[in-house]
Amino acid sequence: MTLRSRLASAAKYAALGAGVAVAATRLLRAKAGDLEPPLNGIQRTYRWRGMDVAYTEAGDDDDETLVLLHGINAAGSAGEWREAFGPLSKEFHVVAPDLPGFGRSDRPPLRYSAALYEDFVRDFLAEFEEPRVVASSLTGAYVVAVADDLDLADLTLVCPTAVAGPDPPKTAVRELFRVPVLGEAAFALLTSKPSIAYFNADHGYWDPEKVGDDWPDYEWRTTHQPGARFAPGSFVSGHLNSDVDLADAIAALDVPTTLVWGREATLPPLSTGRDLAEEADCELIVFDDAMLLPHVEFGEQFVSVVSGDRPEEPATVEQEEAE
Repeated sequence: MTLRSRLASAAKYAALGAGVAVAATRLLRAKAGDLEPPLNGIQRTYRWRGMDVAYTEAGDDDDETLVLLHGINAAGSAGEWREAFGPLSKEFHVVAPDLPGFGRSDRPPLRYSAALYEDFVRDFLAEFEEPRVVASSLTGAYVVAVADDLDLADLTLVCPTAVAGPDPPKTAVRELFRVPVLGEAAFALLTSKPSIAYFNADHGYWDPEKVGDDWPDYEWRTTHQPGARFAPGSFVSGHLNSDVDLADAIAALDVPTTLVWGREATLPPLSTGRDLAEEADCELIVFDDAMLLPHVEFGEQFVSVVSGDRPEEPATVEQEEAE
């Protein structure tokens, strides 16, 4: 076989492989279908920088506004608050957006950055009068970074972190996910049902039964919407890491701040939470038998904490125990 024929054969098989990948992607998107709201309430849209940002609100408009900001991960959405949203709406005017690039919000092919999310958090929270804010994981760093520009009533941070990807960022990884066929295939592997189940069991939930029967399917479906790979591509490559020093920034805030942690959390571990609480001089509430999502595993007790009540089992205030 001549070199020319070998190259022609290789090109033919490459084209065939690309065609199969494209067809598979289209099939998965069709199977995922349109994404319904993960939370019950009034569905609204916030127009921001040419994007439609979906959010759900519930409760009495005359009550204090409480904004719930979900964490960043490949399957992130406002559905992270599914166990707390309804109960909190009985006491607060509750608002929960899908961040740009996630959930039911627009997912344009941007090179997403921490600065973009800090700007979004600042602008979105400024729409409300002295809101109370609960933020999860990396989104907590975005809120802390802009809190001085806002008039917040108080702040609750669930397992906050400023770094959740490679440091320094790996631009080549981000660009890989942006490639039309290869990037889609790589993201499909990252967000396969076994991968989602692994993340939930290894990092998210201490008790996998508390994920819920239907939630893994919703997570899979949200990762198979058009444009779903762009924001997570920036996340896994480290481009969504924040430059904020959490301890110094929280200590400097003139906003009452509470940290909430799962005792079994590993990313970041409870030791990080203890150090952060000591350095920032703020309260740390720890949930036993929970990992990164105590607000899902112990929704009722988490609602009590946000409402300002003393935690009930299995939550404890570690500083008070130390005293």
